[in-house]
Amino acid sequence: MRKIVCIGESILSPLGATPAENFAAVCRGESALQRYEGMFGVREPFVASLMDRSLWTAPGRTFFDSIVIEAARRAVEAAGIDPASPRTAFVLSTIKGNIEHIDSQDVTLACSARRLADAFGNPNPAVVVSNACISGLAALLQGRRMLLSGRFDHVVVVGAEVQSRFIVTGFQSLKALSEAPCKPFDATRDGLNLGEAAAAVVLGFGEEGWELVDGAVRNDANHISGPSRTGEGSYKALRYVLKHTSPEELAFVNVHGTSTLYNDEMEAIAIDRAGLLNVPVNALKGTFGHTMGAAGILESILSMHAVDAGIVLPTRGFSQLGVSRPVRVSAQAGTTDKRAFVKLLSGFGGVNGALLFRKGGAAC
Repeated sequence: MRKIVCIGESILSPLGATPAENFAAVCRGESALQRYEGMFGVREPFVASLMDRSLWTAPGRTFFDSIVIEAARRAVEAAGIDPASPRTAFVLSTIKGNIEHIDSQDVTLACSARRLADAFGNPNPAVVVSNACISGLAALLQGRRMLLSGRFDHVVVVGAEVQSRFIVTGFQSLKALSEAPCKPFDATRDGLNLGEAAAAVVLGFGEEGWELVDGAVRNDANHISGPSRTGEGSYKALRYVLKHTSPEELAFVNVHGTSTLYNDEMEAIAIDRAGLLNVPVNALKGTFGHTMGAAGILESILSMHAVDAGIVLPTRGFSQLGVSRPVRVSAQAGTTDKRAFVKLLSGFGGVNGALLFRKGGAAC
């Protein structure tokens, strides 16, 4: 089977406008999380990582469409491909898209996807992946499958999310938000923080760079908003990707790490059941917040950069282990000479996913 590799990438976030800028900020221990009062007309204060709308909103476009198209443009430019080719496809990962404009326009995700493809003169219908918090991971897996179908030479996978009154108050109603910067896997964790970002990866065929080896999505059907207490879905997704590797090959598992009581516990159980207790674990939500539809792509890109640099990134906010299984959460930056990692995500509705990335040859 031909290898599917990353040939271009981009990240737009409050911490930087390139993958290199964002990676450097993470290495410096920076965080974009801030406390907001009155933002979006929300009564209760909340902590989030928000982008500067005045900086990124293009004339005639919404903020969401602007960052989606700009992230795609930068990744396409880095890859050096023809975005208008019928052999190129676009995949959009988002959960709520333009929901903040629901009172004034059609906010269906299909409309945003069409505008994405149209911005590049691409003749193919853009595919939307909206599968709760694993959307970015599932979108990368969808891109891989599209390439394997033989219909395309390149797939541009874009993930983005912007926050709004609808999203913030929804999470507040679930009592899921922390009033302080989040603490993944920590004994004192008390909820998540939301975030905004756009990230894109161009997938194609090749022998060098970062290979998207394989991935799996598993639904444990446990609860509409609560994860399985036995980590069933995440365990089964991990078990699938581990068919292609061994724990000894992995630099780390980059987990979802939302800082909610049950999600972090579920992931720890799944990691234990999969035989990965000796593999370092890290999470990036303490730096960027939960960027929802962008998370799987943003966190995968930064994990690639970390392995390229021989680094296991730290888990910002983590201090004392607060889960029942002795997972090796990285409190400080570490070193590694391994060439592969697993990206793990989970979400509402019992969805869980895992992707295996392996480095070969030159960097993408």
